[in-house]
Amino acid sequence: MTDELRRGRASLAFSFLVQGVTFALLVTRIPALQDQYGISDGLLPVFLAAVPILAGAGSVGTEWLVKRVRPSRVLRWSQPVVLLALLGAGAGDALWQVGLALGAFGLAVGALDASMNMLGVSLQRAYGRSIMLGFHAAYSLGGIAGASIAWAGAHWDLSLFVSYLPVVVVLLPAALVGSRWYVDAGTGGEAGVVAGDAGEGKGGPLVFKLLLPLCLVMTFAYIGDSTVSNWSAKYLQDVLGSSEEVSTVPYNVYMVMTLLGRGLGDLGVRRFGAVAVVRAGSVVAAVGFAVVAVAPGAWTGILGFTVLGIGLCVIVPQTFAAAGRLFPGASDAAVARLNVFNYVGFLIGSPLVGALGDAWNYRGAMLVPMVLVLVTLLYARSFAPGADRYGDGHERARTADVGRGSNGL
Repeated sequence: MTDELRRGRASLAFSFLVQGVTFALLVTRIPALQDQYGISDGLLPVFLAAVPILAGAGSVGTEWLVKRVRPSRVLRWSQPVVLLALLGAGAGDALWQVGLALGAFGLAVGALDASMNMLGVSLQRAYGRSIMLGFHAAYSLGGIAGASIAWAGAHWDLSLFVSYLPVVVVLLPAALVGSRWYVDAGTGGEAGVVAGDAGEGKGGPLVFKLLLPLCLVMTFAYIGDSTVSNWSAKYLQDVLGSSEEVSTVPYNVYMVMTLLGRGLGDLGVRRFGAVAVVRAGSVVAAVGFAVVAVAPGAWTGILGFTVLGIGLCVIVPQTFAAAGRLFPGASDAAVARLNVFNYVGFLIGSPLVGALGDAWNYRGAMLVPMVLVLVTLLYARSFAPGADRYGDGHERARTADVGRGSNGL
């Protein structure tokens, strides 16, 4: 394996970490943003829904953009925009200012998520073995770090601008420097054009039909993830009778388990194969939701969220990897389209659980993401490695021409 690929892998992992920090700093300080800008409870959902909608638009735009420029360029310039948009969200005092900042954040984060995963898929292909979970482990680590920074800011009653400024000052130049070593690994935007000439990669019905199972899996996974991030604290406090302090534990434990599961997940894929890992993750995640739904008390509920994190964390990275294997000549386009369903799941998940909880009860509402994650089992064969045979016990060394993308230019 060349030093060039190793540097590319390390720099991309750092980009995932930076994005984890950035996103956690935004979502964990939503109440502070609401107070700073005087956003009413009725208007807040509009702002929150606008971010994933615009992110979906940014991901769709990235599919078009990478036909003309390399994904590394998109990533190089979208990450600073995301960081600056975060800082902008903490700096203003008028609704139009936070609206502009969150709008820029949403569009840029869609491009960022898509291009990061495009590079991850292409690097995995160049390595010839599963490394995708490691990138998402870096994201989980960043999320834990960002949530900790946000906690410190809230604890010391710091303004959002004061909390965000040191993070942006440190991470923005570091991300730009790291972007020098991004590696496109020979699957840039021109690959999508070549596939398009063969009748694929242009959004035709055949391509969507083949990608649809993975799109559904991505949606179900993010419905589960958004259920934890948006409802775990309320569930523990209102349903299981925990204290406010204990109610903060499930999400933290969930994030730690995603880090652990993703950190070890690539080894599991290499040993047992992607299909087995996704199946096991789906079953374990469903067991976690079931434990949460029937938990008699807070600590049993926390155990359920712990199990849930271990299972759910492997599905999303493997879904991106499977899309890259399914369309080896148009992996960038496949990843961009698949990434849209990240935001679809996020948009559906929280309102769905909330509506079911209000209309029925929250224990019953937890069974819905449980059933959806089990549906992943029906589509597990979509994760089969096929000709590339990643992680099936027959991995082989690969040599990739990465010289053209060695510095991300």
